[in-house]
Amino acid sequence: MLTVRYFAGARAAAGVSTETADAACLDDLTSLLTARHGERLAVVLKAASYLVDGLPVHDRTVSLPAEATVDVLPPFAGG
Repeated sequence: MLTVRYFAGARAAAGVSTETADAACLDDLTSLLTARHGERLAVVLKAASYLVDGLPVHDRTVSLPAEATVDVLPPFAGG
């Protein structure tokens, strides 16, 4: 089971800050989260960056470790 943590706009779109999910890869996870929370979150997830156990993951098809923490980071304005 994965722990999913949402930040900023992702948290607002999901309506929660943390939840659990069971998925093999980020593509599966984003499909599951979209089914749970709807199109508003889907838009954020498409543009988001992801950290898995604190490390950036760019390949959404790579296998996720069991019991990993996935941070969903939407694009941030400013700099």
